[in-house]
Amino acid sequence: MVNFSKKLTKDQIPGWEEYYFNYKLLKARVKVYTEQTKEGNHDRRRVLKDFSKLLDDEIEKIVLFMIKQQGLIAARLEELGKRRAVLEDIPLVQEIAELKEDYRAVGLDLVRLLKFVDLNANAVRKILKKFDERLRYTFTDYFVRSRSNHPFSQLKQVFKHVGIGAVVGALSRNLGDLEEREGSYLNIYDENPLAIPKDPIIDMIKATADKLTNSTNFLRFLGQHALIAEPDDAAGTEEEHTAAAEEKYHYISLVLNLANTFLYMVNTYIVVPTADDYATSLGAAATVCGIIIGSMPVAQVFSSVYFSAWSNRSYFQPLLFSSVVLILGNVMYAMAYDFNSLTVLLVGRALCGMGSARAVNRRYISDCVPPRIRMQASAAFVSASALGMACGPAMAGLLQVNFKLYAFTVNAETLPGWVMAFGWFAYLIWLWISFQEPVLGETYEEVHRQISSAGSSSTKHLKHLLKQDAHGDNDQEELLLKQDAQGDNDQEEETPTPAAAPSVVEAYRLLTPSVKVQLLIYFMLKFSMEILLSESSVVTSYYFGWTTSTVAIFLAMLGLTVLPVNAVVGTYISNMFEERQILVASELVLLAGVLLSFNVLSTYTAAQYVCSALLTFVSAEVLEGVNLSLLSQVMPARLSRGTWNGGLLSTEAGTLARVAADGTITLAGYLGQRMLLNATLLPSLFICVASIAATLSTYNSLFY
Repeated sequence: MVNFSKKLTKDQIPGWEEYYFNYKLLKARVKVYTEQTKEGNHDRRRVLKDFSKLLDDEIEKIVLFMIKQQGLIAARLEELGKRRAVLEDIPLVQEIAELKEDYRAVGLDLVRLLKFVDLNANAVRKILKKFDERLRYTFTDYFVRSRSNHPFSQLKQVFKHVGIGAVVGALSRNLGDLEEREGSYLNIYDENPLAIPKDPIIDMIKATADKLTNSTNFLRFLGQHALIAEPDDAAGTEEEHTAAAEEKYHYISLVLNLANTFLYMVNTYIVVPTADDYATSLGAAATVCGIIIGSMPVAQVFSSVYFSAWSNRSYFQPLLFSSVVLILGNVMYAMAYDFNSLTVLLVGRALCGMGSARAVNRRYISDCVPPRIRMQASAAFVSASALGMACGPAMAGLLQVNFKLYAFTVNAETLPGWVMAFGWFAYLIWLWISFQEPVLGETYEEVHRQISSAGSSSTKHLKHLLKQDAHGDNDQEELLLKQDAQGDNDQEEETPTPAAAPSVVEAYRLLTPSVKVQLLIYFMLKFSMEILLSESSVVTSYYFGWTTSTVAIFLAMLGLTVLPVNAVVGTYISNMFEERQILVASELVLLAGVLLSFNVLSTYTAAQYVCSALLTFVSAEVLEGVNLSLLSQVMPARLSRGTWNGGLLSTEAGTLARVAADGTITLAGYLGQRMLLNATLLPSLFICVASIAATLSTYNSLFY
């Protein structure tokens, strides 16, 4: 096992070692602060002042060296430009070839500088996260707020690499001009740069620069919705991760996980257009559709936990159990009509929620798909979910039949249950025949026991030293810092990464304010979307007299906006603005959609409802991708694995939001259908305003 300190040392460029961020020194300082906090022997203001000075010194060292290297590269480019100008008058083939080779050499040095900045930026991010996690401070927010907006900001040089973009552009343009273009006069600034033959070094520079700037595209942006955990740097080398994933990977098994995701989303939304009619046919109020739809996420709150824990030991068994439970649940849902029993219907729907294996699907992609295709698999996971969300209501609109088959009634209310039961039965057979169980290593519980025993001696030694300094003498502290910074404590460097959170209480304790705010945003957007979707059949039939088929088409059209919207945001908008800027803008648009949804006039038109629904749904979709991307960046490393991982926490937040929304619809139904719309929108409005305020309070900590 290897930690980030060793990774930083391993990836350093020979000759530049002294200019890298001294991560080991600052990590040792954080450790000392943490132990002093436990002993009750520290001054908060002194800690912040000392650590800020250390960070400023390290960042200044990086920035000054970076500017020096930029100057050297710029001087070489200027000299090469003079040679190129001479060759324009007297084009000599040999000289042009030599000039191109010299440009490539400069390009390789530029790639080295970009990697230097990237590695140091990661080190700064990690130490800021570690400081906040260990000391429970909001130091990142203070440090970024005070540094990033200052006119002499050095932090921007590291995170925003001010100036390097111009060097990249100059080198790419000159190399492009030297390429054979067969009479073309295009250059990199024209609208169709793909028509220009590219030197391989240009692609290498672009790939490195994109990684540094977090440039994204549709595939990557879509994959962020899945919140698939990447292996932590401390959990082993990249080669170890890749080899382990390649050994576990099985294409058909991945497809089966994606099929499970698709079918489950279809199962979730296929009942939405007809849930109110089903409730009234069983003698209940139409607004009981909130309970019918919400009983599935209620059960999912619990199923997500045991499925996440089960996936530590197996993937096939939980998928098998999920399929069987979903078959049974859908059969009960369909038979409730003939039994004339709302209880049977709700139990059947709850069983469907108990079969939610999304935690297993996420975990399989994270653990068993090689890094080379993990982003594609994550994007496929999100696409399968979006397609299922659109197909569910569309299928309900097509299932408009009414006949008897022996003793069973087959109509628009019961047929979704029968169709899904048949679909899950076919899936079960395919799963049994084709799924290949990957070879799993040690469970997280075993790793946790190993870590606890391995780290106990070094922790006791640290506490012993700090107790000797109870009256403020810093000699022992400085000695400890020097030992850690110089790498004398090899035992600690070789121990495994800190264990995953063993319980939900421990997981909650690890949440920083930034993580809590992002989970609140996720709760808010899921709450708003569930209110919109679940009450759509009741609201539209009351105000506009829409039929089930019309509601189904409307919901399907909303679902089909997911991929195009993410394509636009992922390809263009996310490359033009910071993620935190898109986050706030999306929240404001969602707030506008909620406000527009209120019925404040004597007449409520279908145009107003459709426009407000589009604003709410589309902004929530944009918000989800950015929110989960930022959540993955601020999530503590210990929550990237184990049962109580970041993916499970976000799933639980979203599921609880759906439960709360469906419960709100049912409770608001007691006020009558005339008051239903406004009564359900008020909580959405309140939560949306609260999430915007919380976002602004942690805005600076999202400086990534």
